[in-house]
Amino acid sequence: MDGQRDSSSERRLQSAAVFKAFLSKNSTKSNTNLYDHLTRLLLKVIDEQPHNAVDVIEDLSYAVKQDLFEDRQSNLRDLPQTTAAELLAEKQRLLFTQQEDAEQEDELIDPLPQSTYKPPPLVPKEAMGTGANKFVYYVCKEPGLPWVKLPSVSPAQITVARQIRKFFSGRLDSPVNSYPPFPGNEGNYLRAQIARISAGTQVSPQGFFQTGEEEGDEEDEAPRDSYDVNPDFEGISVAEMVESLSTWVHHIQHILQQGRCTWVNLAVKREEDQNEDGEAEETEEEPDEPEQEVGPPLLTPLSQDAEIFNTPPWTTKMSSTLTSQHAAAVLRSNLWPGAYAYACGKKFENIYVGWGLKDVGEGYSPPLPPLPQKEYPSGPEITEAQDPSVEEEQVLEEALDEQEAEQEELDDTDEGELLDDD
Repeated sequence: MDGQRDSSSERRLQSAAVFKAFLSKNSTKSNTNLYDHLTRLLLKVIDEQPHNAVDVIEDLSYAVKQDLFEDRQSNLRDLPQTTAAELLAEKQRLLFTQQEDAEQEDELIDPLPQSTYKPPPLVPKEAMGTGANKFVYYVCKEPGLPWVKLPSVSPAQITVARQIRKFFSGRLDSPVNSYPPFPGNEGNYLRAQIARISAGTQVSPQGFFQTGEEEGDEEDEAPRDSYDVNPDFEGISVAEMVESLSTWVHHIQHILQQGRCTWVNLAVKREEDQNEDGEAEETEEEPDEPEQEVGPPLLTPLSQDAEIFNTPPWTTKMSSTLTSQHAAAVLRSNLWPGAYAYACGKKFENIYVGWGLKDVGEGYSPPLPPLPQKEYPSGPEITEAQDPSVEEEQVLEEALDEQEAEQEELDDTDEGELLDDD
């Protein structure tokens, strides 16, 4: 019997130990356990001895948790006291605040100079179907993927694209980080490079296209941007096209330095330069009329292209020297590596496979930033005078003494004349 009692008591002790271990597990939401919480709850009931302990047991349990939370919050450090440096900075802050009395400020402080900088006028974009936007381009990253239409190009994008060199990442929406800043994303940069490559490398045999000029055309007429296929074109021999660049012509308009194919006069008064009465604001000097920029006309021979960095712009060769009767004339651009053209009889084609970068010679130097604008115009009213030397001060004092002596003599003479008259 004693042995059975000992074994049952051991089982009870083991069960109690397991049960206590279960109650001692910490909660996943708070750093406490049920055993400690029940202990604190029973102590609170014993201390307060409420009349209806069963009814308010939930409130007492919440209060125990709240007290534990407040005890932990009390462990936070107090805010540091205000230092002497902070007190001094608060007093000196008033020295840097703007005065409320505007009239007093005008009397004591000179007005700050106003900026006279005006941004250059924005060159307007060419309309769709004309100039650099004559054609619409679609791009595709991989065969089978949908085609994406590129936006039209602006003169500012072409101008900046001429000054930077950036490799393409293949993401049209990625930004173009460069100096000068490019006004657009990679899709706009791609469109600008396509316009530049097309204007410089799209060529055809001499006589394949004709401009259709008439005898009554005026000399100052805008440059033509269209051409027609010549039905009477009979073709040029391959040997002649390889030998002479005069047998090749450009059939895409040249892009001017303005970023357009047709020049626009930016000196014309804009609407924002007019006052409320609709009259143009008067300026000290009228701006000089800019000289109109004119590019080479359509169908200009390649022999007139200028060399850049002592490099001939074009290289010609025959596709095959073994079977010359079946060969084609091949033309390669040295300024835009990857641009080729070929012609054979009455057929020709242009193709470009490259990185989208122009040849810049041996090395590329990024453009320097512009000179900073002067803060104040130079003039005697703002130029600080140099301090005089000791000798100059002595000469000035002697001159002032002589002037005072002469003035006293004149005053004495005037008083003597007045006494004589009396």
